[in-house]
Amino acid sequence: MEPIKHECGVAMIRLLKPLSYYKEKYGTALYGLDRLYLIMEKEHNRGQEAAGIGCVKLNVPPGKEYIFRERAQGSGAISEIFANVHDRIRLELDEGVDVEDASFAGEVYMGHLRYSTTGRSGINYVHPFMRRNNWCSRNMLLCGNFNMTNVDEIFNKIVSKGQHPRLYADTFILLEQLGHSLDRENERLYEQFHSEGLSAMELSEAISRDLNVANILKQCSPAWDGGYVICGIVGNGDMWTMRDPNGIRPAFYYINDEIVVVASERPVIQTAFNLETDDVKELKPGTALIVDRNGSSRTERILPESRYLACSFERIYFSRGSDLDIYRERKMLGKMLVEQVTKAVDYDLDHTVFSFIPNTAEAAFYGLINGIEDWLITHKIKDIQRLAHTGLLTDDNISRILHRHVRREKVAIKDIKLRTFIAESEVRNDLASHVYDITYGSINSGDNLVVIDDSIVRGTTLRSSILGILDRLHPSKIVVVSSSPQVRFPDCYGIDMSRMGEFIAFKAAMSLLAERNMQHVIDDVYEKCKNQDSVKSGKAENYVKAIYAPFSDEEIADKISEMLTPSFVKAEVKIVFQSVNDMHKAIPDHRGDWYFSGDYPTPGGIRLVNKAFVNYYEGRTSARD
Repeated sequence: MEPIKHECGVAMIRLLKPLSYYKEKYGTALYGLDRLYLIMEKEHNRGQEAAGIGCVKLNVPPGKEYIFRERAQGSGAISEIFANVHDRIRLELDEGVDVEDASFAGEVYMGHLRYSTTGRSGINYVHPFMRRNNWCSRNMLLCGNFNMTNVDEIFNKIVSKGQHPRLYADTFILLEQLGHSLDRENERLYEQFHSEGLSAMELSEAISRDLNVANILKQCSPAWDGGYVICGIVGNGDMWTMRDPNGIRPAFYYINDEIVVVASERPVIQTAFNLETDDVKELKPGTALIVDRNGSSRTERILPESRYLACSFERIYFSRGSDLDIYRERKMLGKMLVEQVTKAVDYDLDHTVFSFIPNTAEAAFYGLINGIEDWLITHKIKDIQRLAHTGLLTDDNISRILHRHVRREKVAIKDIKLRTFIAESEVRNDLASHVYDITYGSINSGDNLVVIDDSIVRGTTLRSSILGILDRLHPSKIVVVSSSPQVRFPDCYGIDMSRMGEFIAFKAAMSLLAERNMQHVIDDVYEKCKNQDSVKSGKAENYVKAIYAPFSDEEIADKISEMLTPSFVKAEVKIVFQSVNDMHKAIPDHRGDWYFSGDYPTPGGIRLVNKAFVNYYEGRTSARD
């Protein structure tokens, strides 16, 4: 329902055969470029602010370009990038250049889709980032899906070594840090081979051959605190992808004798290469997939194994629902809500219509309906048994019981063609309130109406649009069901959910504290958060949990219902949230639930949530100010 900026998407491709092989088999020497385009389009949901690609050609003679990059901003960035690249190639072909020698006709590719999570924008912040050097083995392309929580620490470390980063942003800083280690690795190998008496050209080749990417990652990554999938290409052709030790951000890969491919989501790879689910592997946390310049690949542990806390909100909201496991999990999320939903409508299914908020909650809706149908079958059996005991088991009564069914309708419609930006400011809000529409006549006046959504974060669309529109159907009660628990805490690992004051659950808790004259709780939390720097990072504590501690989940949910219901809505409104425990039952393998529980997997996450509260208390908007 609500537009939350996603985390970024990454893609990596390494061709393992000469370009002539793909030209003969697939009809084009640009096979890698074409596959990259397909993957990025399939991951378009993960980044609609900007995009970029990078390419490295192998075995290029001196004096000819071997590293290429193209970036663009805006929702049409992918199309713009690949159109520009193909225009460039066509011009070169018209000039007599062989397609295998054309720009972007290479063996190693990188793609990135960007969602800004820090408020920084502009082409300078669009991945991939590039580091230039006259030595192939000192060049680097870098991109990632990440947010570092300890940028200050990393920045100070590289400055202390005499470096001078151009900009203060985690991507720039990581590029400089990794670049420094890449230089040190080159220097180590230079000293080794120089002592063996190799010539300059022999030295260069030997360094490229023996460059140890794992060493570079092992030197740099212990300083990283955050959720990340970081991808790099060295100018000599070495390629790598590394995942954080908690597995917060996702990464998947596939390898055969023709290609190595990496992407943020499994079904993207399946679709692009027509693969079965089991063909695609998940990159283990704390490990790196490394492909050497000769095409040999391996996974290598870089950081010690930590507690696996892959992001649960990733499964509920951000990832593609076409993934086999994600689809099943989202259905189960809906099924886990049956008890709460039936209670909310006083168990009156005969006068209740079920629907969903398009389009993200559809899988959860199917799960809820399956669960409600099972519930109804159980009660049909009980009704028949009761009639049998009372001697009233007639054909009419049996028919009446068997004909009871779960009423479901497509009540809400999202008008994706409506464009509010064309309007003057004074009417823009009114237009925005009509992005959703209803199917008139889909319910009877006086029915209960249950609609399920994947999450309720800010509640803006509910309050400004959804509830008012649904009320036009004249239901007696509107039950809005969230398949995720209450979002109470900000994210700091790569999703644009950093400002505490925007969360409706937080607003509800603060309102309850005010109503009950508990200002002292707020002040106490502020003082503890303000003084957190005096506590060693390893012993950091999420003090913001105390804001919610005095209240039950239902108390906060009821307050949210009150706060989000417009005064003109005549129907009774009740908002129901998934419990954290039931979410874990539905998504057992992704227990990174810090949005809901406040249990951050890294010290940096805890520091930032406390900082976010301080910023809220002091009237600042950014969690990172």
